[in-house]
Amino acid sequence: MKTVHSILAQKPKVIFSVSKETSVYDALQLMMEKNISALLITNDSELLGIFTERDYARKIVLQGRTSRETAIGDVMTKNPVTIAPSESVDKCMKLMTENHFRHLPVRENGMTIGMVSIGDILKLIIEDQKETIDHLQSYIQS
Repeated sequence: MKTVHSILAQKPKVIFSVSKETSVYDALQLMMEKNISALLITNDSELLGIFTERDYARKIVLQGRTSRETAIGDVMTKNPVTIAPSESVDKCMKLMTENHFRHLPVRENGMTIGMVSIGDILKLIIEDQKETIDHLQSYIQS
C-alpha cells in the first residue's frame, strides 16, 4: 500500500496556517481565497490546532458567536491528531474514520510538512483501482 508521502508528492508544497490570535472571520476569508476547508493554527513551527468548516458551524454559528470578534484560538480543535509521511494510507484512513475528521496534518521531525484530506485519499484509491483495472484488462486481452 502507498504511504502518506505519496499523497503529499502529488500536492502543492504550500501549507496554509494562521496564528491563534487571528479572527475567525479573517481565517474564513483566507479559506475562501485559497479554496480550502481547513487551516492549521501555528506559533512559528509549533502546531497548536486545526480549524475546519465543521468547527465554524458547530462553534461559531450554533453557539451564537460572531466570527469577527472571536479569535480562532478560542474555537480551534487543539492538539490535532497527526500522521507521519512514512505511514500507510490505510492507517491514515483508519485514523480519519475512527476519529470522524476529514483533515490530517502530516508531521516529520517536529515540523508540519503538509496536510492530507479525505478527498486526497479517495483520489489515490481511485487512481490505484483504475491502474489495477487497466492491468487486468491488459492481461485478459493478451
